[in-house]
Amino acid sequence: MKRKIALNVFYNLGLIVSICGIFWAFKNHSYLITALFVATAAFFLYVKIQLIKDIRSSLKNKEKEL
Repeated sequence: MKRKIALNVFYNLGLIVSICGIFWAFKNHSYLITALFVATAAFFLYVKIQLIKDIRSSLKNKEKEL
């Protein structure tokens, strides 16, 4: 469980940096870099959602075992 919490923190930091990078790149008219930051933000959001689904299913399985 500690590993999943650490991954969640890492994904949150990745999302924050990506969003800040999107605003920075858009402000500086670097549209290619903006697109790259959007792609990384989408990736971090996708893996974060998958992690949350995995945590929910593992918690339900533990609840059923008790």
